[in-house]
Parts: sequence; structure tokens; C-alpha cells
Amino acid sequence: MWTETWLFTKRSLLTTIRNPFSFIPNLIISVFFLLVYTSGLSSVASLPQFEGSAYLNFILPVSIVSGAVGGAGGTGQALVRDIESGYFARLLLTPATRTAIVLGPMIAGMLQLLVQTLLIFAVAFLLGLNIPVGLPGFLFTVLLAIGFGLGFAGYSVGVALKTRNAQAAQAGTLLFFPLIFLSTTFVPKELIEAEWLKVAATFNPTTYIFEGMRAVLTQPTIDWGALSAGLAVAGTMSVIMIVFAATNARGALKQK
Repeated sequence: MWTETWLFTKRSLLTTIRNPFSFIPNLIISVFFLLVYTSGLSSVASLPQFEGSAYLNFILPVSIVSGAVGGAGGTGQALVRDIESGYFARLLLTPATRTAIVLGPMIAGMLQLLVQTLLIFAVAFLLGLNIPVGLPGFLFTVLLAIGFGLGFAGYSVGVALKTRNAQAAQAGTLLFFPLIFLSTTFVPKELIEAEWLKVAATFNPTTYIFEGMRAVLTQPTIDWGALSAGLAVAGTMSVIMIVFAATNARGALKQK
């Protein structure tokens, strides 16, 4: 299975490299958000709830996660193109495992997100980013990003297989964007005034990804509780979405 997965991953990566405009706009938008949020809202970092951390450190996870949603969503779009061209139907007739067929594009989407995250970090460092805990903070943030990206890529692939429709797959991806803003996006939870928004943020898995990243980006010592919660959410989401995508691949085979 691992050899098959690698072959499908390689094929998806080559497809992405040959069509760079499939991910460059998403990268530009993520960097744009980082620049705008940092420039327009940095004064709120003077509030005691930020505990002296720079607003750039606080808002960086939002740029990374929004990039993950946009970038990993392209995985499902690519799969829809394979379905419409008939290539996916031919794959289902091969001895390749259903898990490898869906896991390959998902890993390719995750690797694309890894490169994108590194580029966003490069821009943040140019803007003056300083990670208080050093290299571990950087590595844990990247780990959370690719974990969330793998999970969202699985969701995108699963929706594409279920609907077999480009518009439906795109709509399924857009449903995740409200989750970004129904969270601790711009300020800590204690500064959110609306009670309903606090409740939404509490049950929103994106909140724990944000807080996990901020646990290693904004404090002089790592908040292991928040980091562990973020890693648990990213890991659980990845497993659930891989199963979701593989199940829909088997359903596609039965339909054939």
C-alpha cells in the first residue's frame, strides 16, 4: 500500500507543480491577510490579555489555517477533474487499494501546505517575528498546520467523491471558512463580548488549533495543555477524514 500511496502522491505533486496557479493565489491571499491584520489591529496587543506578546505572533496562526483551508481544498477540486475526465474510474478498476488512491492526493495536499506554511513563516520573519521558545515553537506550529491540512484535505477528497461535482466540492470547502471566524480569530476568548460567539468558539475545533499554535508562539514557556489539545484535535481530525475519504472511495467503486 505504501508504494501505491507514494505513486499517487508523486502524481498529484507533479500535477500541482505543472499548474502553479492552483496554489499561488491562495498563498498570496494568506500573506495579504497577515499584512492587513498585523497593520490594522496590532494596537490591541497592548491590552493585558495579550501578556506582552506581539500581535504578529497572535495573528500568524489565522494566516496559516486560512491557507490550509484554501490550499487543501484544492485537493478535492483536482480529484473532481480526475472524475470528470474518467481517470478516476480507470483507477478504481486497478488492484490499487482504495486507501492509497485517496491518501496519495491527501499527502500531496499536506506537502503543498507544508511549503506554503514555510513561505508564510518567511514573510512573518521579515515582518519581525520572534518566537519566544525558539525552534520548538516553529516545529510545533508546522506540525499542527500539516495535521490540520491533512484532515481538511481528507474532508475535501471525501466531499468530492461523495458529490462528484466541482461546484458541490467547492461549496463544501467554503463551509470551513466560517469556522475560522467563529473562533478566537482576532482576540483571546475573554475579550469576545458576544456570549453566543464564546460558546461557538468553545465547540469550534479550529479554536484548539489556534490556541495550540499560540501556546508556542506567544509565550516564553510552552503551554503544554493548549498544545496537547491542539495536537489531539489535529490528529483526530486527520484520522476521521482519512476514513471518510476511503469510505467514499469504496462507495464509488460499488457504484461502478
